[in-house]
Amino acid sequence: MLMIVQVYIAYLGSLPEGEFSPMSQHLSVLDDVLEDSLVRSYKRSFNGFAAKLTEKEREKLANKEGVVSIFENKILKLQTTRSWDFMGFSETARRKPALESDVIIGVFDTGIWPESQSFSDKDFGPPPRKWKGVCSGGESFTCNKKVIGARIYNSLNDTFDNSVRDIDGHGSHTASIAAGNNVENASFHGLAQGKARGGVPSARLAIYKVCVLIGCASADILAAFDDAIADGVDIISISLGFEAAVALEEDPIAIGAFHAMARSILTVNSGGNRGPEVYSINSVAPWMVSVAASTTDRKIIDRVVLGNGKELTGRSFNYFTMNGSMYPMIYGNDSSLKDACNEFLSKVCVKDCLNSSAVKGKILLCDSTHGDDGAHWAGASGTITWDNSGVASVFPLPTIALNDSDLQIVHSYYKSTNKAEAKILKSEAIKDSSAPVVASFSSRGPNSVIPEIMKVYLARTSMACPHVAGIAAYVKSFHPAWSASAIRSALMTTARPMKVSANLHGVLSFGSGHVDPVKAISPGLVYETTKDNYTQMLCDMGYNTTMVRLISGDNSSCPKDSKGSPKDLNYPSMTVYVKQLMPFKVEFPRTVTNVGRSNSTYKAQVIIRKHPRMKVEVNPPMLSFKLKKEKKSFVVIVTGQGMTMERPVESATLVWSDGTHTVRSPVIVYTDFLI
Repeated sequence: MLMIVQVYIAYLGSLPEGEFSPMSQHLSVLDDVLEDSLVRSYKRSFNGFAAKLTEKEREKLANKEGVVSIFENKILKLQTTRSWDFMGFSETARRKPALESDVIIGVFDTGIWPESQSFSDKDFGPPPRKWKGVCSGGESFTCNKKVIGARIYNSLNDTFDNSVRDIDGHGSHTASIAAGNNVENASFHGLAQGKARGGVPSARLAIYKVCVLIGCASADILAAFDDAIADGVDIISISLGFEAAVALEEDPIAIGAFHAMARSILTVNSGGNRGPEVYSINSVAPWMVSVAASTTDRKIIDRVVLGNGKELTGRSFNYFTMNGSMYPMIYGNDSSLKDACNEFLSKVCVKDCLNSSAVKGKILLCDSTHGDDGAHWAGASGTITWDNSGVASVFPLPTIALNDSDLQIVHSYYKSTNKAEAKILKSEAIKDSSAPVVASFSSRGPNSVIPEIMKVYLARTSMACPHVAGIAAYVKSFHPAWSASAIRSALMTTARPMKVSANLHGVLSFGSGHVDPVKAISPGLVYETTKDNYTQMLCDMGYNTTMVRLISGDNSSCPKDSKGSPKDLNYPSMTVYVKQLMPFKVEFPRTVTNVGRSNSTYKAQVIIRKHPRMKVEVNPPMLSFKLKKEKKSFVVIVTGQGMTMERPVESATLVWSDGTHTVRSPVIVYTDFLI
């Protein structure tokens, strides 16, 4: 019988206190498996290993004492100059350069291109004393006083991609957004010209290459967390995710971020690119910040002029000029190798379907978002494609992406003449007064794993994520002693409100709102969430005492008669699922810590739209603080007569204000969606 062997990850929780040899334990757990099956031991910051196993061996290990979970080594997916100014974070924003220089951001991605000006170490001093990492970047990669560490992980055995040097570009982009240097006169072939800068230009970078050309392996992501926590990073930026949310104990990012949180390291993760569907958020753990993507006030557009004079506007980063000339057009279905492909594949311009002799020198019309690949291969002079996302992409030849209605106009023109022609103009940047709104592709809540925890948090998945990581590092530079939860709370409660009506699925798309870097350094109050709070939440979710103790590494216990709920977590938002048409009364206990002025009084206000189907009360409605770091508790009581599938979400905003600080928290009630 054929024995299929693949890599699995065994998660064993926290490292035990005192004298302990993780390697010995891992080999002991694997005592019935071949010695060379061990792929990687996680032993610096938490306990676990990756090993090559058969399904029978996996089942046997899953039932062994001390194993929290065992899961497949799945592949995760990877999820600009003007953006900081648009967010209100100008170059002149108040900074503490010396403290900012001590902040280290760990970037989990495809590596970086070290020669980029964004990563120069000019005027940088030596690395912070707390740094315990290494520069192990592989062939032709060196670190400096800006990029102070580099590691590569390659459990997929990609023989081509064997250096931290970035051959994709994604990692260089995310790292430069979070903490890149100021670079004058940056542009994309003259488009979007300006000064490129990171959120914290004085901060240091540690690069953990977890993605090779083949993909981003779970085993490598956990290995990077194991190292980064022990290396001494302050913030982790990880623009990766699964196609769908998975259980916490099988999610390598959630596992790594939990142990990072226990060391006061905040993890910032992209929420996903599966919008606009509800329940599409894949970053679900409450101990990390999950980020949605939103628009900025600069829109890159392109135009195509048809032979009949009709001009249409679409999206693309097109820096080609085509010399202002008209080119003949041809439809994918009229240029295909009929014996090779069916009609559908021909219409979407699949590479192997195109007759290059028919396409060469023409503008190819494709009913696909990816028609440019085949067009480029076949020698087309340009391509007109379909895309309803509203996102401008980069293409290897003159290309414009049109929405449904405009693409139909092109088709109608093409059918009306035997000599259809067109010219694609060079892209241009225009002001988008509707911004910010959540991008259509950005994943939405509710949270499918923990329904009582709101996701997403902050609109700003992949390139939005390092923006928020940079802002988190900025807050850290003002408050070096703050916990991960205090920084997360500051980001959430100072975010600018967004219009429910302007965003599909409203608060489920933008969460706390649009992040405000300047206000985040002075939030007034914060919702502190400790490791004990999170372990209690795990108990409330149904995890047993044995599993919780393994995860936490302490003597936590889950009371048998506990009637708690994850909604009771001391969290900067309040969310609950209720059954359809059933009256409800829900209480959210919360505690805030004063990080603003002594002798301050905060009054509660509830902002809710007209004709609400719920009522929100706050008890007490006033909190008075005499000292900094003083804590006060309150309860939010939400009542209603019932929710319907036709209007499945109701939201309000709780605002605490002392006249100077505004501390905002969304309150959300939802029921089943008609999907």
